[in-house]
Amino acid sequence: MNPIEEQKQYMKEVKEYHQNKKLKYLILTMGCQLNENDSEKLSGMLEEMGYEETENQKEADLILFNTCCVRENAEDKLFGKLGELKRLKEEKGIIIAIGGCMMQEKHITDKIKESYPFVDLLFGTHTLYKFPEDLLKALKERRKLEDIIDIEGEIHEGLPVKRNSQLKASVTIMNGCNNFCSYCIVPYVRGRERSRQPKDIIQEIKELAKKGYQEIMLLGQNVNSYLRVEKEKGIDFEEYEGVHSFATLLRAINKIEGIQRIRFVSPHPKDFTDDVIDAIAECDKVCKLIHLPLQSGNTKVLKEMNRKYTKEQYLALAEKMKKAIPNLTLSTDIIVGFPGETEEEFEDTLEVVRRLKFEQVYMFLYSRRVGTPGDKMENQIPEQQKHERFDRLKALVESQIQENNQKYLGTIQKVLVEGESKNNENFLTGRTDSNKVVIFEGSQDFIGKMQDLKIISEHMWYLKGEV
Repeated sequence: MNPIEEQKQYMKEVKEYHQNKKLKYLILTMGCQLNENDSEKLSGMLEEMGYEETENQKEADLILFNTCCVRENAEDKLFGKLGELKRLKEEKGIIIAIGGCMMQEKHITDKIKESYPFVDLLFGTHTLYKFPEDLLKALKERRKLEDIIDIEGEIHEGLPVKRNSQLKASVTIMNGCNNFCSYCIVPYVRGRERSRQPKDIIQEIKELAKKGYQEIMLLGQNVNSYLRVEKEKGIDFEEYEGVHSFATLLRAINKIEGIQRIRFVSPHPKDFTDDVIDAIAECDKVCKLIHLPLQSGNTKVLKEMNRKYTKEQYLALAEKMKKAIPNLTLSTDIIVGFPGETEEEFEDTLEVVRRLKFEQVYMFLYSRRVGTPGDKMENQIPEQQKHERFDRLKALVESQIQENNQKYLGTIQKVLVEGESKNNENFLTGRTDSNKVVIFEGSQDFIGKMQDLKIISEHMWYLKGEV
């Protein structure tokens, strides 16, 4: 019996253990889209086990935290929430489970065991697929279970998934990272790069297309290095429908009927090879908003971050992509206050932002992570200085948004209509190829369809259109 079939047997046993009672679960997801994708799998397993979802923690019989360890505030949030749940545990005897990246950090699991002994189950990123087996043991034996293995786990196919949307779906194409940026804990908790087989990815996306999904988000810690490690190390993979690289994967998905849009995160600038740039330019379904993480605009800081490119190489790549890809827009990530960053070096980052006028900028204060080289650097930047620089970057980015928005006025944009606007039920909402939110008045029949809209006004964080 393969590992997933075995877990499906445990799912049945959990359901029988509860004698088909309708129990409720709540999942709190922290961090990136990979974590959200993992939470969809955990939801799928829980629903197979007879649980139904709730958003009210007082109703829940099982509360699961899917954790992230990229930034310190995620730890603070987890420990704060655990403190809140102690009374609920005493009153109701709920099951509390914690999974995800944070559980691969020994100092965190030690703290949970010592300070929060009422937690029932800890599991790592590579034992997620064994959640039904671990849950059954926790229910039957009522003792704390820890299922965290070495980070070089296999990729297991075939877990049930409960998707958060009926229009847009994320598909993980690879796990782990080999880059070891000096600020980042991910390679230590997610392990080395491992790519999924091309056939498994293509078949999953074809099934999603049959179910009416129109937008696919390809996920990976370093998504555009798909199958690179397998080729370098001679690890077997089975070519399927011509897929033997990230560029050929994009081309294969582009041919799948029913899929209207393809996005991907998070790529690395060093892996934007010419074949990938050509595929983005030539595939009509691949969105022309490309995420190009900068992190810093200064070459010395980039070297200390172990990013493997210079400021000049980054700018040259951005210009090359703009020439090759019509209507290209760029988004980016920037870390403010990396150890040793001087005022002049931070100014270099601002200069790149002024020059490239990114469509979206995801800004982060540098956060020390135990176990990374950055944590051991002595020249840490004071918090106040980090916040002051962050505010200056934010002001610059916001000053550019209105300018960027101007270019949409009077244009016709293809918008995938997602539903009613959260802020005004009289309007529908959707997104452009460049991920801009557009609201407009229109019939409910437009929901779930691609609609041409004329942009009539801009409002900083959204555009207004008309049919």
